[in-house]
Amino acid sequence: MKYSVTPRLRSALGLATLALAVAFGASSCKAQFMSSPGDASALSVPQAQLIQPEALAHMLKSSAASRPLMLQVGSRVLFAESHIPGSVYTGPGSQPVGLQALQSRVASVSHKQLIVLYCGCCPWNHCPNVGPAFHQLQAMGFTNVKVLYLANNFGTDWVDKGYPVESSQ
Repeated sequence: MKYSVTPRLRSALGLATLALAVAFGASSCKAQFMSSPGDASALSVPQAQLIQPEALAHMLKSSAASRPLMLQVGSRVLFAESHIPGSVYTGPGSQPVGLQALQSRVASVSHKQLIVLYCGCCPWNHCPNVGPAFHQLQAMGFTNVKVLYLANNFGTDWVDKGYPVESSQ
């Protein structure tokens, strides 16, 4: 006996496969695409948690009371050269000393406080710092953490666009 797959059967098979994938694969789906927090890259930060430079620059123009806590989790040299006004350097998020400094800095901060992390040392898909810092804050129970999406680096995506900066030098 020969069987042929009609468009109607193909559609039903596709829906059944999709239903099985959702039912059995949804819980493990994230694990396939995310690294563990210890070796998390910037790519492990959910897209919904990213904030674009233009949106952050606009937010920083608002009153001081509604400003986020800005934490730079990259290089001290880059922070000293140029950083977002009002931001605090906490150390490299890819290093235990940086993660410890991050924990210390937020120890007295409300878990609902808006926190924006940024680095900008290198292109987004190579940044070793923002992913671990983001996951550290999540593990600590912070619920309102955003990461500044800098596709190329801080100079190109923030400074060269004319957004506000200050220097520690």
